[in-house]
Amino acid sequence: MGPARHFYESLFGFEVMEHDGRFCAFRVGSDVLLLFTEGASSSPIAMSGGVIPPHNTVGTGHFAFAVSRDELENWRVLLQEQGVKIESEVRWDLGGSSIYFRDPDGNLVELVSPGTWLNY
Repeated sequence: MGPARHFYESLFGFEVMEHDGRFCAFRVGSDVLLLFTEGASSSPIAMSGGVIPPHNTVGTGHFAFAVSRDELENWRVLLQEQGVKIESEVRWDLGGSSIYFRDPDGNLVELVSPGTWLNY
């Protein structure tokens, strides 16, 4: 969890709300980003309010963070300054753009501007 936690804290400035050896919960605006240690949630977890069913992801994932069009160039520069390799950039037919890069666990992170989908 170390490199991934540091990546999201330092690059995005996400606040850690809670963490242990199993997971890390980040505040992302009004949303939450959960990162789990591989294999640490493959059994049910009893909590005082109920049971969290087992869950585990194998391999890399893909998720996106919404950014404004004006922020994309600033992100491009910041990623370069931080030594984060941009893997791809896409200009969408509706006018939006996406920048793709990997986190330390190999997950594909997308920064996406409005004009990508009909509802965004």
